[in-house]
Amino acid sequence: MSRPTSPTPSADSTVMTPEDLDARLIRFTHWVPCKAAFIDCKTPGSDRKDNYSFVGPGVSQSSNQFVNLATPHGYQLGAAGMPADVSNNLHLHFTAEVFLNLGGRFRLRWGPNGEQGNYVSEDGDVISVPTWIFRGFTNIGPDDGILYTVLGRDDTGGIIWGPKVLEEAEGYGLYLTRDNQLVDTTIGEEAPAPDERITPLDQAYLDDLDVFSPEDFRTRVVTKGDRRYSDRPFLCSVLPGGRGRLATVIGYGLSEDRRQVPSLTEPHSFCAAWLSAVPGEGMSTHRVGVAETVTVKSGAWDVILNDGDDETVVSLGERDTLSIPAGVWRAFRCTARPDGSGDSAAADDADLFLVTAGDQRVEIDWHPRVEQAAADAGAALDPNHYVAPAAVLASIGLR
Repeated sequence: MSRPTSPTPSADSTVMTPEDLDARLIRFTHWVPCKAAFIDCKTPGSDRKDNYSFVGPGVSQSSNQFVNLATPHGYQLGAAGMPADVSNNLHLHFTAEVFLNLGGRFRLRWGPNGEQGNYVSEDGDVISVPTWIFRGFTNIGPDDGILYTVLGRDDTGGIIWGPKVLEEAEGYGLYLTRDNQLVDTTIGEEAPAPDERITPLDQAYLDDLDVFSPEDFRTRVVTKGDRRYSDRPFLCSVLPGGRGRLATVIGYGLSEDRRQVPSLTEPHSFCAAWLSAVPGEGMSTHRVGVAETVTVKSGAWDVILNDGDDETVVSLGERDTLSIPAGVWRAFRCTARPDGSGDSAAADDADLFLVTAGDQRVEIDWHPRVEQAAADAGAALDPNHYVAPAAVLASIGLR
């Protein structure tokens, strides 16, 4: 039985216009922090963190939160900027919360009082925190750190704060309304009536929450050393320029390697993967039927959009993000290693973090010239849309 696939793009391509590109290109220099996004924004030790909302508002509780791109994707992107020794206090999510450590050393803790366990995250980790458990994190490194976040669904439902967090915030004149808005009485805002405030969860509900051991939690972490790469994940893998490697992290996503299994299969409302390549390699021209975002973790990349006279090349550096609508032709090409060189013999590949909407496999529609070149090189896609020898398919009349 085949795994379910996403809708195939229509025959007519969508063109990424200059106006679309301007709205959907979120460079690191475009990041706009909100320093009062949450109710712990005045709590000592948590008062210097920055919250970013790149795609969708995320779970920010501030009406002043800047959102780079409000267009629904089926998931949301953001980040927490954390100076050394700064903490994000215990809170609970209803939908997926996935962290990509973009730099820094963080101690994550979980449980109603952070008592169930902790994990120290290093640069490059991807961590899927279970829903309906309290979690918090502290930058324990010497420098500023960034946790990039992918949140499930367009409507996350907000978050629930730990009882102690709400109690401490009230001492600083901060309240949360039942529609998840932060009220600051120290700047003249009126305190909500008691029946309009969010109050701490009863102990009975806290006692009924899921329990995760450190061993349980570790199964939801994918470090750089844990990544399981396919060297031939795509139809284009037989072609020069299309030889990027793919590590599926969350969901089956884009892989056309029938043997590739993701590290995490639990539904998140999105799939995530690493595309790693040396300069000159990546992923050839294709389109997909769902929203996709690409974020540069390391090195430098070109994204080639559209086709023919409309072709546009967008150069991305580290921490830059591009949102690509369904149906747009795109190709990804590494242009520099993490050390900035174009030397194909250097030690480390460049990494691009790909997120696609939906829990299902994402069927890739390859450009006809890619299909033909792959066929000439002996590769084709079988009826289950996995890469197979073209000669075998032709021998039974499938080509």
